[in-house]
Amino acid sequence: VLRTAGTNCDQETAHALRMAGATPEVVHINQFISGKRRLEEFRILILAGGFSYGDDIAAGKILANELRSKLGADLASFIAKGNVVIGICNGFQALVKTGYLPGDAAGKQTFTLAGNESGRFQCHWTRLQREDSACAWLNGTDSQWDLPIAHGEGKFWPQDAKRLAALEKNRQVVFRYQGDNPNGSARRIAGVCNARGNVVGLMPHPERHVQRTQHPEWTRMEKKNTDPVGLQFFKAAVRYAERLS
Repeated sequence: VLRTAGTNCDQETAHALRMAGATPEVVHINQFISGKRRLEEFRILILAGGFSYGDDIAAGKILANELRSKLGADLASFIAKGNVVIGICNGFQALVKTGYLPGDAAGKQTFTLAGNESGRFQCHWTRLQREDSACAWLNGTDSQWDLPIAHGEGKFWPQDAKRLAALEKNRQVVFRYQGDNPNGSARRIAGVCNARGNVVGLMPHPERHVQRTQHPEWTRMEKKNTDPVGLQFFKAAVRYAERLS
């Protein structure tokens, strides 16, 4: 779980991974930049939520610049080997602004996450539809997901209509908002993956729904034999990563 100045969801993300059967470590980006730690030690890299570098330029932009300029070759190699990379909220913003999501042959940014159409920070639960996507390791998880959002810049928007059409054609849309479109994202897109399916990002927070009682209406919800969707998400990632070992 990557940590840097302003990251504030690293510990609950690590907790979710432990619940999913992994042995996570929270590692500061400077450890990777200095060479004291290597990405190749791991099978999953998660860019957790928060406000990296205070979102001083734009949400996730400074972290994206660090990743590309100081860890670009290592991260590209990590992804090319099929390892799992997950960006949640601010981490999703960073991956989009590096160009690793949705992914482009030239390694350029082709989408952005802009300010919510409401013009304000939004923090509430939302319902998602999980699509049949290139992110095959999520197959078998629930199709309806309830997860909270907490962001001011979550409007997923393409550089042009051609990019958006290609994203749909390649089955790279992983999640869509149902009901309200809380930030005005193009085609209600809440999460996407790269063409290979091993890099995925989403604005809602799966680490905040790994126990039934975290849901605001848990006492009214029908008890199911399945895990909460957030835990399903992390368990699926761990199972996929174990097959790579």
